[in-house]
Amino acid sequence: MEGKISVKDIVECKGKRKIVMVTAYDYSMARLVDKAGVDIILVGDSLGMVMHGLDSTIPVSMDDMLHHVRAVAAAKPRALIVGDMPFLSYEVSREEAVRNAGLLLKAGAEAVKVEGGVEIVDRIEAMVKAGIPVMGHVGLTPQRYLVIGGYRKRGKKLEEAEKIIEDALAVQEAGAFAVVIEFTAKEVAEIITKKLRIPTICIGSGPACDGQVLVLHDLLGINENPPPFAKKYADLARIIVDAVSNYAREVREGVFPGKEHYFTMKEDDRKELYRKYGI
Repeated sequence: MEGKISVKDIVECKGKRKIVMVTAYDYSMARLVDKAGVDIILVGDSLGMVMHGLDSTIPVSMDDMLHHVRAVAAAKPRALIVGDMPFLSYEVSREEAVRNAGLLLKAGAEAVKVEGGVEIVDRIEAMVKAGIPVMGHVGLTPQRYLVIGGYRKRGKKLEEAEKIIEDALAVQEAGAFAVVIEFTAKEVAEIITKKLRIPTICIGSGPACDGQVLVLHDLLGINENPPPFAKKYADLARIIVDAVSNYAREVREGVFPGKEHYFTMKEDDRKELYRKYGI
């Protein structure tokens, strides 16, 4: 895809090319992942755990999301920016859903993502009617981990598999332009991908989807306890620790800063300055 990527571009990828989505939460990382050529930057509520050290996404607030969306938007990426709607920012009412989604767009997001299926259809419809592009999210929905019994595999049994398929279809009919399928049996994700007109983006749900998404800190090897479905493409944690350790050692040994890292005064000015201060 050439030029700035739009929601329309993502929809048109269905059945033609794989969609690459990755999370980013700040200006610097957004610039780097955009240079790498990703299609979508997700400012995920996973920032609660990755950036803020929380135990789940539930405490993440709208203010948190707006802060990080603004930081990512400042990078002016070619990739489409999608902002997660945090817990209780859309569940309470259609009006709150539209209002909060609008705030994310005003902060720089170009679409929003919501977790859930049949139970949030009216919220999705209201947001789409208001002119807000919506990405769905079914299967494992982390904001509902207390209800669904933790961060467990989804769709292994027939009844649950059928519920996830029903949710995905409902999200599509409500007007979503794409749907994330998380930690769901491969067969279920495959059926959803074949049945839906809109793109599916998998995380831990197999290769059949129209695209894939990973948390940036998982693929870079920064997170200490990544989920089982994440693949580590680098050991950035080790690189960072080594770099900072070398910096600390050179400071303590007087090696840093070297002559190339500072500047000096002209000789006459230096002598006069030292004379005045008795040095």
